[in-house]
Amino acid sequence: MAAMTTGNTSRADANRRRILDVALAELLRDPDASMDQIARAAGVVRRTVYGHFPSREALISTLVDGAVQALSDAHEAGQEGVGDPAEAVARSVLAVWEIADRYRLLVALAQRTVTMQGIRERLAPVRGSAARLLQRGLDQGVFVSTLPAPALAYVHEQMLFALMEAVNDGLLDTREAGRSAAVTVLTAAGVPASLATALVARLSP
Repeated sequence: MAAMTTGNTSRADANRRRILDVALAELLRDPDASMDQIARAAGVVRRTVYGHFPSREALISTLVDGAVQALSDAHEAGQEGVGDPAEAVARSVLAVWEIADRYRLLVALAQRTVTMQGIRERLAPVRGSAARLLQRGLDQGVFVSTLPAPALAYVHEQMLFALMEAVNDGLLDTREAGRSAAVTVLTAAGVPASLATALVARLSP
């Protein structure tokens, strides 16, 4: 009996993961995708989707929470153990770009079900970590800015959102945009463009 229960649970978990994966793809394609569309794309009946997520808002909230967690993990992993603040910022941006679809989902949904303010609030821990890293760079003279570190962290976050909008609109190739984003963020922090470009080229040949 226990084995059967375990089997049912693991099957339910697999179904839930599949629905989330399909929902991510569908919402990237069409941010207004309905639960019906998501169910069809996942190859299940609508009741199955509602069995895991009581509403479209609950499904989207779960996706957004997962995206924010993935961004936070990538941000921290990118800078972990890196002494040079400029290299830490570059590695962090490049790591975030590796999970670009999650970031693009946040951008696509920002003006819809999940408000931009709601996304900003969820990203507060990532922004706080970025501000601490930027402060370290300012203290060491690696970065130069008339903005205090917390404000500069906001600027960097908005730059990433803007570049992801450009990817969503087909104006930038995702991989190339990752390198461009890293250079752009570094230059916004006062790193000379030639040094920023060389550093990013070394980290992402």
